[in-house]
Formats: sequence, structure tokens, C-alpha cells
Amino acid sequence: MPEGRPRIYLAGPEVFHAEARSLGARKVAICSAAGLDGVYPLDGVPDDEPEPTPRAGLAIFQHCLETMNACDALIANLTPFRGPSMDVGTAVEMGYMRGLGRPVFAYSNTALPYIQRVTVALGGRLPRREDGTPVDPEDMAVEPFGLADNLMVDGCVADSGHGARVVTRETQFVARWTDMTAFTEAVRRAAAVLLTPPCREREPLDMGGERV
Repeated sequence: MPEGRPRIYLAGPEVFHAEARSLGARKVAICSAAGLDGVYPLDGVPDDEPEPTPRAGLAIFQHCLETMNACDALIANLTPFRGPSMDVGTAVEMGYMRGLGRPVFAYSNTALPYIQRVTVALGGRLPRREDGTPVDPEDMAVEPFGLADNLMVDGCVADSGHGARVVTRETQFVARWTDMTAFTEAVRRAAAVLLTPPCREREPLDMGGERV
């Protein structure tokens, strides 16, 4: 870990929110209070909406990569976005940081496991194959592991070691992008790991989430 306060990339779909920058400022302040430097994806991005062109979109992608390269860890918001699963861009960022060998922490403002959210989204009932496997209407298996999201997502967190798990909390639907309770707990856990030298030995993978 470089000298100075650890820099934490704050990944999540709130960058699309109408109050994106104020939400980012709240997150940065929570990180600062815990001894961490929060780095928001919109830092250094002009306030004006980008041009709706592929070139502009890919420029934002490059900005995010460069920003992550300069960070020591990532905290991801897994709250379901436009469907039963998390924001796909945030998932890419989680994988990128784990690929760099940097720890990933995460939280979600719903405590409902992924399979239950898929069930609700598909009308409240999943058909099953003869062997009992739950499937969607196209006979594609639905992950039954009771995790916060797709197993590769939870795995990014568990693989970071230190007993890391996704922090989950059932939050009122209208407050799912503004409630910072679960985020604050994820920051606390990140600080406990990143500010405690030397790093503790990695513990075995624990894929279960933990509610707050």
C-alpha cells in the first residue's frame, strides 16, 4: 500500500442519478471521516452532459480506467439497477480491480437474494427442471446460491480476503440511491482492512452476505 491515505474508487450506478455529484460528495465525506480518500468516477469529468456519441462514451471508459489505476481498492454499490441485477458497468469495474489484485468491497440496499429478485421479476414463480433446477422462461438456469448477485460478483468480494462479504440492508425503495447506511458499513470494513498494517492473512472464501 502506498504511503498516505488509501484511495478508494466509489463504483455504482448513482453516477446516473439527477443528484449524482451531491451523492458522490456525501460518499467522499463518509470515506474521509474513516481515514480514506474516496474517489468518485465523476471527479474530473465536466458538469455538462457528454455528447451522445460512441467516442464520448469510450472517453469516459478510459477516464474510469485511469482513475481506477490510481486507486488502492474499490467499494461497489450492488443495489439492483434497471432490473433484478446490479449495474453492469459497476460489475466490470469490480472485475478490473480484482484483476489488478486490489481488494473489492461491496454493499447493496436490498437484502433480498438474487434468486428471489429474479423470481419477482419473472412474475413470482420460477419453473423447475426434472432435477429441481430453477429456470427462467427460456429454460436457462437461475443461480440458486442465495448470494447478493451473480456468483462472479460476490466472488470478487470474497476473493479479496479478510473475511470480506457483501453488506446488505433492506432499504425503502424510494431511498435506495440515497440511504448511506450500508455504504457506511462497507467503508468501515474497508478502513479496518486498509488502515491496519501489516495486512492480515487472507481467510478462506465466505460467499455469504451479511445484513446490517
